[in-house]
Amino acid sequence: MTDGNTTDDLADERASLVEQVPERRRIAIAIVGAVFWTWLLARWAYHNALLDVIATALGFPDLIRSEVPVLVRQGWIPGGPFRAVADAVAGVANALGPADVLLEWLVWLADLAAFAATIAPKLADGAFITVYLTVVSLLLGLVIAVPLAVARVYGGRVLSTLSLGYTELIRGTPLLAQLFFLWYALQLGSVARAIGFTGEPPIPQAAAMVAVVGFTINSAAYQAEYIRSALQSIDAGQLTAARAVGLDMRGTIRHVVLPQGLRLAIPGWTNEFVYLIKYSSLAAFITVPELFRAAEGVGSDTFRYTKVYVIVGLFYLALVLTTALAMGRFEAAVSIPGLDSSGNQE
Repeated sequence: MTDGNTTDDLADERASLVEQVPERRRIAIAIVGAVFWTWLLARWAYHNALLDVIATALGFPDLIRSEVPVLVRQGWIPGGPFRAVADAVAGVANALGPADVLLEWLVWLADLAAFAATIAPKLADGAFITVYLTVVSLLLGLVIAVPLAVARVYGGRVLSTLSLGYTELIRGTPLLAQLFFLWYALQLGSVARAIGFTGEPPIPQAAAMVAVVGFTINSAAYQAEYIRSALQSIDAGQLTAARAVGLDMRGTIRHVVLPQGLRLAIPGWTNEFVYLIKYSSLAAFITVPELFRAAEGVGSDTFRYTKVYVIVGLFYLALVLTTALAMGRFEAAVSIPGLDSSGNQE
């Protein structure tokens, strides 16, 4: 007993030492993420489309409309000080001659910061569409994924085969090909415009709706696999116990299996959330003005492609890291006591 307790204590001590660095990193990500999202939400709040909708809903359609376009175009962080720093460091670097390698990097970083301050409003507008595509597609995909996963595990031969066929077909073909099929082959853009998706606030444009359809179909297949794996990890004895207390199969799935399975699927669901943030850039190929397409537009206007893609890469990194951190907190909040993320007893 003593040896076992000592071993457990040493394991706990090693675990605590290992967790110190990740915890500091999570705190740093949380601070930077809070600043990033505060700025991003503030930019979105000053977007004229959003303000027009709010003002109209409140009964004051002309309250702020005349002031918003200027606020949207202008950045809140001036680029002049960064350019001044870049010029000053460049002057010192020129005086040093061959020994200016490090200072050249400092000049590049200062110029990058000045450029980022200039293009940040346009990228913020693109980020809004990226987040919109990601969140809506993920939630709609979840609605489809749950019955797909249940049918795969408990639906019998026919339903299980249909679910398997759907997931294998979608997961086995490229997402970009699926978007092109919806946009060019099926002409869903024309259908969306005929329905009324014109792009006028607050109605999204037709291309965005087609992207949502494509991402939803694709995400549902992957989410179904994550949920299926989680459902199969639940002890079969729980199903027997549920039937013993009078629940039928539908009630067992609803009240016993799904509440556990959905929580066990959160790690995989987090991966899908992260993937979808990055894969949303494919919507640029069907003319959706999301974050990547906004960066492309800036690059074509300024010909500073390297700096543009470094900045937009940092945008995606901030979105991904803050999403992963938030989902980790969510997973811990709804975790099943006594079980790890794989459904095994701790």
